[in-house]
Amino acid sequence: MPTKSTPPGGRDAETTPMTTSDDEQLPPGLALAWGLSAKSGRLGRKPSQSVEGIVEAAVALADAEGFAALSMPNVARRVGLTANAVYRYVSSRDELLVLLAEAAWGPAPDLAGTDGWRAAAAAWTRAMIERCDVHPWLPDLPIRGAPVTPNLLRWTEVLLEALTGAGLGSAESLGCALLLDGYARRIAAARRDVRESTAAPVRSAAVARFLRPLLQEHGYPLLAAMMTRDEYDDAVDEDDVDFGLTRVLDGIEVLIARRTRAY
Repeated sequence: MPTKSTPPGGRDAETTPMTTSDDEQLPPGLALAWGLSAKSGRLGRKPSQSVEGIVEAAVALADAEGFAALSMPNVARRVGLTANAVYRYVSSRDELLVLLAEAAWGPAPDLAGTDGWRAAAAAWTRAMIERCDVHPWLPDLPIRGAPVTPNLLRWTEVLLEALTGAGLGSAESLGCALLLDGYARRIAAARRDVRESTAAPVRSAAVARFLRPLLQEHGYPLLAAMMTRDEYDDAVDEDDVDFGLTRVLDGIEVLIARRTRAY
């Protein structure tokens, strides 16, 4: 967990204050994510919880009840604290969400054994989708800018290593990373929404019987034909993931080829 990590220089963040006057200008949660805490050494009653415990409880709450349940009072109740007491550990919900993202995304995938940039980028994107399958609320977390916490920076670093190694510049590599990140999040959110939907599936016999004559009558011949052949589906399966990811990688490959010819 990020709150247990040892910061640069080997000092223990839980016992040694390592903050400066600039800390007040940092985004919420950034210092804590790097193992540095402005609350270290504060006098008062010995705390009954830890930042790590609060974050673990928040992850468990989101896994069980979804992103909408992530309020400070709900997290406090889960660890047996009052709503006010939880602020002894994290100063705001924004700070908690930063730590939550860092913990839930976790370590970046190891791309060292992949064969070329394309396989590395595909493995990275699939790892993102799989992590969202484990924590379905991850796509709902607000994105407030480029990654700045250790785990999220490592996710970025390993992908940039593959893309820059293929011949792309820094700005182009970042743009491609953003493209793959967005694709993974959209696919993961769509898979979750379909999986959790209580609506009747499109492929159900009742839906097909209802829609087919209407599609023909109101001028949807292509969709009517697809539904007749049982090709119109609301699921997001591996074929869909492969198709979209392949198209994205094809576009990046064209860009790499252009840059290679330019040099």
